[in-house]
Amino acid sequence: MITRRDFAAGTVAAGVTGLAGPSFAQSDYPNQLVRCICMFPPGSGADVLVRFFANKLSKLTGKSFIVENRAGAFGNIATEYVARAKPDGYTIYIAPGSSVLAASQHVFKKVNYDSLNDFEHVATFAKLSFMLVISSSAPYKTLPELTAFLQKEGDKASYGSLANTGLIASELYKAGFGLKTVEVKYKDPGAMSNDLLSGQTAFVHIDPITFAAQLKDGRMKALCMASGERLKALPDIPSAREAGIPNSDLNAWWSVHTPKGVPQPILDKLEGWINEVTKDPETVKFLADTGNDPFPGNQKSTRALLEKELKAWEGYVAIAKIEKI
Repeated sequence: MITRRDFAAGTVAAGVTGLAGPSFAQSDYPNQLVRCICMFPPGSGADVLVRFFANKLSKLTGKSFIVENRAGAFGNIATEYVARAKPDGYTIYIAPGSSVLAASQHVFKKVNYDSLNDFEHVATFAKLSFMLVISSSAPYKTLPELTAFLQKEGDKASYGSLANTGLIASELYKAGFGLKTVEVKYKDPGAMSNDLLSGQTAFVHIDPITFAAQLKDGRMKALCMASGERLKALPDIPSAREAGIPNSDLNAWWSVHTPKGVPQPILDKLEGWINEVTKDPETVKFLADTGNDPFPGNQKSTRALLEKELKAWEGYVAIAKIEKI
């Protein structure tokens, strides 16, 4: 049976090969503003990253790339919106592909999209690792001291989670030491920060940008990364393996996607632009300042990475024994 999506995609593809198609796809695109969908609220660390890339794309192309925030439901609102958008190249998704597209299929009981097949996967551009962060005023100062505290407290202690990657990283840490620490979910990084600093929660796994100010001024301290190796952008923070969490090798990555069915010439343009922005010295510095390493990729490599990560996240969820939300 041919669905409306299939029909729409076929119509667009046919148009590309028709008389008017090449002009639209190859010469005129974009001839109107392009919406860059962000799954995080305005002012968040991730929103800053999306806006940086949207601004760079605008400068590179001389066209308008604007950010549209569709926050909520751990990214599912934004992801579903993009999956259902018109496949014309004017809606693109700048997102942490690892924690939303790869993770969602295994973390949630039901999602209204197919992470692999409802999208065109354009390019990757950055990779990072979440870090295990504590309050500098906490009685524990090292990972062994934190672990001993959590073992003693059992289910009286709690940790905060804001994103899928942080949840899995924390649960892998718990599984490695048989901890019973209770998860507290947050929608707002401000509330998470307040509870961590006040001692209401013992630790969090968070990306390098969200609590950058608190880490810089010394109110918070990063004990280790969730990845198996150190990041070039954060060479002074030990990896999970170095810190004593051997079962954690969790990396996050950012990528660009469109709805399924966007014409190939448009995808090729977007891929080229994203990679040109990624290798720009200003971008390299921005990524380093926000705890990211450049991670350029193309359509083929991005899809292959997502296929690999979909399988990996199934294993992460099983190891951490996480019940689907």
